[in-house]
Amino acid sequence: MGDEAQQSSRVRHVAVSDDEAGQRIDNFLSRHLSGVSRPRLYRAIRKGEVRVNKGRTRQTYRVAAGDMVRIPPISAAEGVRKSARIGDYDWRPHILFEDRYFLVIDKPSGWAVHGGSGVSAGVIESLRSNLDDRPYLELAHRLDRSTSGVLAIAKRRSALRGLHAALREGEVEKTYLLLVEGDWQHGDIVIDAPLNVGSRQRGERLVTVSPKGQPSRTRFSLCERYGDVSLVRAEPMTGRTHQIRVHAAHAEHPILGDERYGDPQANRRAARFGLDRLALHAAALAFEWPEGSPRHFSAPMPNTLHRVINGLEKRGTVAGRRRQGRR
Repeated sequence: MGDEAQQSSRVRHVAVSDDEAGQRIDNFLSRHLSGVSRPRLYRAIRKGEVRVNKGRTRQTYRVAAGDMVRIPPISAAEGVRKSARIGDYDWRPHILFEDRYFLVIDKPSGWAVHGGSGVSAGVIESLRSNLDDRPYLELAHRLDRSTSGVLAIAKRRSALRGLHAALREGEVEKTYLLLVEGDWQHGDIVIDAPLNVGSRQRGERLVTVSPKGQPSRTRFSLCERYGDVSLVRAEPMTGRTHQIRVHAAHAEHPILGDERYGDPQANRRAARFGLDRLALHAAALAFEWPEGSPRHFSAPMPNTLHRVINGLEKRGTVAGRRRQGRR
């Protein structure tokens, strides 16, 4: 029996290190029980299988340095539907940058950043499973499951706290590229529309523009026009759920491939050019970092979106030739 199998078959008692202190118990457990789904971890906490300093705990508890955590013998296969686990841990990240503070990857569309809500595992669980030589990996921010692009992972607690502080102070610059329905005529514009997060539909929050919502601002600018489709740059000035998607739809230019806030007819037309995902890509992330020079990370537009743009360009060329032939 290998070390991994032996480890999963016995109770362990693990002391919380200084670097691990301050995080929620479920996040602490997910690193020590690689591959185990969030619902299974929550159940272990509720049932008292997980103990902190010999006492029961809650999933919202934040561990402190020196805490002794009882970790039960749970395997990655427990409570996970086979259909949800296919390929979960076969994915290898496209690493854009790594130092002692951060690991930055190019997240593919279709991957949730973490498990939960019917998803057995996400990016962070896969990273912990495949990069087990990095003892501390935590999401520094989030991307929607259907959004691709730059995603920063903290490798130290100090890095996580630093980036979170920069996000709260509005000192992090995020740049997205999106393909939207229609000929964008707004030029450079800031959409200032409060957003209200409503109930879940099919496991995802539904967000609406509402006076009761939180202040939300996004700067949009035109990159290129392709007839009835436009390539637009978005820079969120606040960080609300689905902010860019809802603000684009509010401007009457919904993002192509958006099944929640988009236009079904426009999505069907875009599918003819090979679009099978949300046309939203996190192209760049930049922030000041006290340890060394300012950080700037970028991820190229994925081939799936390039193919759509190529198809739109060819369509425009053919239409232009037809118009010339009629003269």
